[in-house]
Formats: sequence, structure tokens, C-alpha cells
Amino acid sequence: MSKTKQMASDLMAWVDARLPVTSAYEKHMSKYYAPKNVNWWYVFGLLAMVMFINQILSGIWLTMSYVPSGEEAFASVEYIMRDVEWGWLIRYMHSTGASFFFLVVYLHMFRGILYGSYQKPRELIWLFGMLVYLVMMAEGFMGYILPWGNMSYWGAQVIISLFGAVPYIGEGLTEWIRGDYLISGITLNRFFALHVIALPLVLALLIVLHILALHEVGSNNPDGIEIKKKLDKYGVPLDGVPFHPYFTIGKIPYVAIFLMVFCGVLFFFPEGGGYFIEKPNFEPANGLKTPEHIAPVWYYGAFYAMLRAVTFDLFFIDAKLLGVIVMAGAIAILFVLPWLDRSPVKSWRYKGWMSKVAIVLFAISFAILTFLGTQPATVLYTYMAQFFTVVYFAFFIGMPFYTKAEKCKPVPERIPE
Repeated sequence: MSKTKQMASDLMAWVDARLPVTSAYEKHMSKYYAPKNVNWWYVFGLLAMVMFINQILSGIWLTMSYVPSGEEAFASVEYIMRDVEWGWLIRYMHSTGASFFFLVVYLHMFRGILYGSYQKPRELIWLFGMLVYLVMMAEGFMGYILPWGNMSYWGAQVIISLFGAVPYIGEGLTEWIRGDYLISGITLNRFFALHVIALPLVLALLIVLHILALHEVGSNNPDGIEIKKKLDKYGVPLDGVPFHPYFTIGKIPYVAIFLMVFCGVLFFFPEGGGYFIEKPNFEPANGLKTPEHIAPVWYYGAFYAMLRAVTFDLFFIDAKLLGVIVMAGAIAILFVLPWLDRSPVKSWRYKGWMSKVAIVLFAISFAILTFLGTQPATVLYTYMAQFFTVVYFAFFIGMPFYTKAEKCKPVPERIPE
């Protein structure tokens, strides 16, 4: 061994005696065994991490020139776009990156539903993942307000006013969130603090817990087979491969393709035709000029469509409160998914026809609701939103019954070659 290698080895031994770097690397990388049959669906978790890093880095650079005040916020964004060197690119990396972040997270969640990655013993992984998603929604909403464009202002007005529907405490709660009697610079300033400091810290912690929980019980796979049940004489899963280098190196082409698509949109379609950045958001906030059509960014569209779909009172609950309950319930019901599925198998490859039809209808309903949430609330669109809201909830409410009643295919003992 050369003198340089010996010095490096001694240094690493010194560090390991005080901080378990090598053992952590082995546990989570080189000696963490992933199923050998993971397919392209399993790349979206990695892509979500790539976009999280993009959001953090681009956000840090934006804060260097952004001014969080009602008088200067919009002008500072224009300054970033026009006068800061490469400022337009950094701003679009952040705004377009938010949409791509949500896109890969939605696909990551859908993969979990397809292959039953929420079932025992992975309930905690799913719960941490749902908390990540919930914090992402709050982070995205508060970041959406910061440009202080006209749609940002009125979007905040609509969403914050929903808390006023809460009985007894609604008015006080709304005022507390705004920090003022109206949406103002105080609201903007506190949202900036939460968006830049508090929520990213919470998000990073939840992501770490999500990954630690995953590596404790092991990754699921498209067949839903537990690879830890079949080990060789050294305790290594027979159907597993080391996470590094097989997974890390093997997924680089997918990451490269994704980044090419991302850059294509970033350079040629950064506003997404008004779906990523709405046209009214290129005008400064104006409390006297309401946009013709107030709608959220596309990644909130499904839940906003459910909110607007409720146009009737139910018993003693008025339509506004009922809409808020439906919207909140659409998110909350995802948290209990692991306890709704009674199927003896995990993957939809081996589930019965009822589960397969239900998953397809669920995906279609969510996609259509996402579109409807970005469109004006016409009579036809309202009826469609009501219908697909029922389909969305039927997927979850009916799950304990159709997953228990259907006949499933036998699951192999080992992952097929």
C-alpha cells in the first residue's frame, strides 16, 4: 500500500472512530440490497430528490436579490428577470422546477399505489411520504405568493378565506394566518420566512425519515415479493442487488433523459402556457383588479376542483364549509390507505380485476380533476367535477370491500427471471 493510500486509510479510520461514516455508507448504499426487478417506475423517488436539490439551490440564489415587502416584491422579481446576470434562468429553474417536483412526486405516489408499497411492513414509509407531500403543498402555496403578482395576491385571498369557513374560530384563524385584516405585506413577509426557512427544514427532515424508514424494512418491487425472506448462507437476499452501484449507476440514463426534458421545457416553455406561471402574475398585485379567472397552479387543480364541485348545502353544513371538508378529506384519506387495502397481495399484477379497474378509474379521475381545477367553473365542468369527485372517493371507500372480495393470482416465492 502506498504512503498516500495508507494516510487516507488512517484518516478514514480516525473519522470512523468518531463518526460512523463507513458503516452508514455500507448500510444505506453498498450493503443495502434492492430488488433486482425494479423497473422505470422506481426512478421517480430519485428524480424527486434531484428536483428538491434544484429547488433549494435556485431558491438560495433567488433570496439574494428578492425583497419580501409588499412595495418591492414584484419589482425585485422583475429586477431578477431583467438585470441580475442569469437571473431569468434561476427564476425559471425555481418556478418550472416546482411543477416538475410535483409531477415526479405524483408519479412516485402512483407507483406506490400500483405496487402496494404502502402495505405492511411499509405503512410508516407511506405516512412519512404523505407528510412530505403535505409540507410540499404548503411550501408550494407560500412560494406561489412571493412574486406578488395579481394572481398570487388573489389566489392567496381565495385560499386563506377558506379557513373562514371553520365554525366559531374561522374569522380569528383567517386573521391570524394573514397577520392583518387584509392580505398585505405582513402576510407576504411571514410567508417568505416560512417558505425559505421553516418548511424546507421540516421537508428535509421528513425526507430523511422517509428514506431511513425505507432502508429499515427494504424496498418493495413490482411483484410485491419480500426479498428478505430468501437469503443465502451469508445473509444476502437471493433476489437482491447492492443499491450502489447497481441502482445508482443504472438510473443515471433515466436522470439524464429527465434533465433533458426539464431543460427543454425550461428554455422553450418555462411558463407552461399559463399552467406554471399564469398571465395575471406578470402584473403587480392589485386589490382593486380581480383576475377574470382565479385558479391555482395545476398541481393543486384536483383538490380545487373538488372544492368547487360542492355547490349545495348538506343538513346544517353550508356549501363553503362542505367544500373545504371534501377538499381536506381528499388529502386526509390518502393517509389511511395502508389500512383500507385488505388484499392478500401487494402488486396490482396479482390483484383481481376489480382492483385493476379501480386503479385505472382513480388515475383518470385525478387527471381530469386536475384539468378541471385550472378551468372556469362552467355548468358542464361543475357536473364533471362532481362526478369525478365521487369516483375519486369511491376508490378509497370501496377498497376494503373489493380488495377483500376479489380473487387474486398466486404470488411466486421468488422474483421471476
